[in-house]
Amino acid sequence: MSRAAFLGLSPLVLAASLSAQATGVPMDQAMHQGHDMSTMQMPAPVPAPGPVDPHAGHDMQGMEDMPMSEAQSAPASDTAAGQTGATGPSGTDREPGSAPPPPIASDRPADRFYDPAAMATAQAALLGEHGGMTFHKVLFNLAEYQARNGRDGYRWDASAWFGGDINRLAVKSEGEGSFGEPIDHGEVQALWSHAVDPYWNVQGGIRQDFGKGPDRTYAVLGIEGIAPYWFDLGASAYVSTKGDILARIEGDIDQRITQKLILQPRLEANFAAQDIPENGIGSGLSNVELGLRLRYEITREFAPYVGVSWDRKIGDTARMARSAGERASYASLVAGIRFWF
Repeated sequence: MSRAAFLGLSPLVLAASLSAQATGVPMDQAMHQGHDMSTMQMPAPVPAPGPVDPHAGHDMQGMEDMPMSEAQSAPASDTAAGQTGATGPSGTDREPGSAPPPPIASDRPADRFYDPAAMATAQAALLGEHGGMTFHKVLFNLAEYQARNGRDGYRWDASAWFGGDINRLAVKSEGEGSFGEPIDHGEVQALWSHAVDPYWNVQGGIRQDFGKGPDRTYAVLGIEGIAPYWFDLGASAYVSTKGDILARIEGDIDQRITQKLILQPRLEANFAAQDIPENGIGSGLSNVELGLRLRYEITREFAPYVGVSWDRKIGDTARMARSAGERASYASLVAGIRFWF
């Protein structure tokens, strides 16, 4: 307190002290004499907090008619079950994640409005019409002119199929010859093809050969499909009506250089279990054909190509060819068209 304020209050304090001594009134009351205290409002006292109700916020409607003894003896787990829904029918807590799954949603929402039996009949009819759809494709993988050292020739390799995704009728044909001469060798196969997985088909049927030598008919069993890295592979075994056994493996792969320019290496090898002199086939590995063709896809369905092909007869087959005055191997420059529809 400043000195001036103290000097200003001193006469008041002195006067209050003299008045209190003269009248016998306490000094603190003497200092408030003349003040109107009736207009002053004192703050209302804050009530002390009462006890907390443990059932505050709980729905006690279901326990109104329960005797007090039963309400007090109700298990805590039953009360918790009404709050959390975490207990099972036995009243014991379930482990997290053990709740039953929700019901499976129907795949036919129309069942909510129409007779489910009628909707099931309609769905079966729809699957019968569209689930069994058939397709077809005809592919000429090779249709080419071969310029050889000597007499030029030709070659074809074609396939076609008709059916669905699982079962199909497959037809294959391949052959070669020289211009101005009968066909050296040709064959046609009619096969039933069954898909055993998304990439492989098992095939069985018959094969008919024609060309030089006597014709032969064979039973066929084989497999074809797409191996890892997109190799098109096939392997077949043949048994003729004369008991001759042949086998063949073949494969190719499309190496895409650009979106339209594609290089296709190709391999075919033929085997025989025994000599077949009338057809010029020796036992063991009879011949191998290697090819390399570069095609340009004007469209996916039509692609001209050029390349090279090398054919080599081996072992007894080569010996039989030389005995007949034929060459055992030859290389060709090829030009052709690959197309499908």
